[in-house]
Amino acid sequence: MAVMPLFFLVAGSTGIAGLARRTPVPAPLLLVTAGLVASYIPGIPDYTLDPHIVLPLVLPPLLHSAALDASYLDLRANLRPVALLSVGYVLVATFLVGYVAYLVIPGLPLAAALVLGAVVAPPDAVAATAVARRLGLPHRVTTILQGESLFNDATAITVYKVLLAAALGAGVGWGEGIKEFAVASLGGIGVGVVLMVPLHWLRVRLRESALLENTLSLLIPFFAYAAAEQLHASGVLAVVVVGLYLGHRSWQVDFETRLQEDAVWKVVSFVLESVVFALIGLQLRVVLRGLGEFGAAQALWYAVVVFVVVVVSRFVWVLPTTYLPRALSARIRAREPDATWKGPVIVAWAGMRGVVSLAIAFSIPSTVPGEGSFPARNLVLFLAFTTVIATLVIQGLTLPPLIRLLRLPGPDLQAETLAEAQAQNEASRAAEERLEELLRDERNALPGPLADRLRTIMERRRNSVWERLGAVNEVTGESADETYRRLAREIIDTERRVFVQLRDARRIDDEMLRTLLRRLDLEEATAYREGAS
Repeated sequence: MAVMPLFFLVAGSTGIAGLARRTPVPAPLLLVTAGLVASYIPGIPDYTLDPHIVLPLVLPPLLHSAALDASYLDLRANLRPVALLSVGYVLVATFLVGYVAYLVIPGLPLAAALVLGAVVAPPDAVAATAVARRLGLPHRVTTILQGESLFNDATAITVYKVLLAAALGAGVGWGEGIKEFAVASLGGIGVGVVLMVPLHWLRVRLRESALLENTLSLLIPFFAYAAAEQLHASGVLAVVVVGLYLGHRSWQVDFETRLQEDAVWKVVSFVLESVVFALIGLQLRVVLRGLGEFGAAQALWYAVVVFVVVVVSRFVWVLPTTYLPRALSARIRAREPDATWKGPVIVAWAGMRGVVSLAIAFSIPSTVPGEGSFPARNLVLFLAFTTVIATLVIQGLTLPPLIRLLRLPGPDLQAETLAEAQAQNEASRAAEERLEELLRDERNALPGPLADRLRTIMERRRNSVWERLGAVNEVTGESADETYRRLAREIIDTERRVFVQLRDARRIDDEMLRTLLRRLDLEEATAYREGAS
C-alpha cells in the first residue's frame, strides 16, 4: 500500500474515533459507518483487508494490551462462564450457523457451510466491553465479556483451520480434527507458560532503561504469536497467557516503565482499534464486487438468515449454561453469586462480531486443489461482512438502551471507595512504621524538614481517599480531593511557565528545561493519581 493512503486511513480513523468520544455513539459504530460511506467516495482506494497483516500484526498487540489490563484473579474466579462462552459457544455457533446455511443455500457443501460458521462464530467484545464500562455494568458481567474476547478468537481460528482442511479435501476426520484442536490449544497455552517467566525476568532485569523495557514490551506479543505459530500451536493463546502473567506481575517493574508502558499501549490500542473498525466498513465495495453469480436479493436473504441464527444461537447457549450448572451443582451455587435473568440477557445480546471474522473470511483460499474454485467463497465473504455490520449496528446501537432499560445494579461506588480507603490506610501505616525504622538508622539521617515532608506525603496519601467520602465545597461543588488536585496543577503550571520564561531569556538551556519539566510532569502525575485515587 502507498504511503499516503495508509496515512489517510490512520489519520481519518483516529480522528473519527476521537470525535466519537464527544457523541453518545460508540466509536466502533461511527468508524464502521464512516468506512461504509467512504468506500463509495470517488478516488478512495481499495483498502482490502489482508489476513496476512491482520492476524499476525494487528491481532497480537490488541490481545496483549487487553490481557495486560485484564485481571487474572477475576478471570480465574469466572473461569467457568468464560470457558463456556469462549470455547463452548464458538463451537455451538459454528455448527448451528453452518448447518442452517447448508440447508438454506442450495448447492453449498456442508464443509464449506461449516467454514462459514467458524468465520462468524467469535464475537468481538471490544465494543461491548467499552459500553459495559461506560454505563457501569456489574463488574462480573464486564469480566465475563472481557475474558470471552481474550480467548474466543483462538477457538475460532483453530476450528476454522480444521474445517478448512476438511473443505479442501485433506481427509480430516472428527478424531483428527479434535486432536488438532487439542494440540493447537494446549500448545498455545504451553508456549505462553514457557515464555512468560523468562520474559518477565528480562523485563525486571532491564530496570535501568525504561526505553529498552518498553521496546521489549512492544515486541513481546509478536514474538509469542510467531513462536506458537511456528510450532503449529495457537498464537492467540500464547499472547493472552503471556499478557495475563505480565499484567499480574507488573508491580515488579520499574515505576517509570509502568508509566511509559501504560501510555504506549493506550496509543497503540487506540490507533489499531480505530483502523480495524474503519477497515470493516471500507470492505463494502470489495465484497459486493465479488458476489458474482449471486443476486443481491438472494444474497441479502441468506444474510438475514445467518444473522438471525447468530443472534438466536447465543441466547440458546447463554441462558441454559447460566442456570443449568447452578441447578445441578451446590458447589457452583455456593461459589458464584445469584444470577438474575438481566445479566445473562445482556451477555447474550453483546455478541457483536468484528475484524477477526473478516480476516478469517479473507484468508479462505480461492481454489480447492484439483476441484477448481472454493465453493461459494464470494458468498461466504459477503455473509461474513453482513453479519459483522448487522451485529455492530443493530446490537451495538441497542445495547446501551437495553442496559438502561433493564437497570442492572452498577458498582457500589461508596463501598468501593471505602474498601480503597481501608486498603490505603493499612498500606500507609505499614509505610510509616518502615519510615520510622529507617530513620533510626544513622545511614538514613535526614534534616527534620525533609523527614517531616515524607511523613506529610504519606499522611496526604492516606487521607485523600477518605476525603472523597466527606463533604463537598458549597461554593465550588468540589470535594476536598478535587480542590487539592486543581490547586496542585495550578501551582505546577505556574512553575512550568516560569521555567519556559527562563529558557527564553537564555538563563537556562533547553536540556535543563526538559529535565525540570520532566520533574514537574512526574509531580503532576503523582498529584493527579493521589486526587483520583
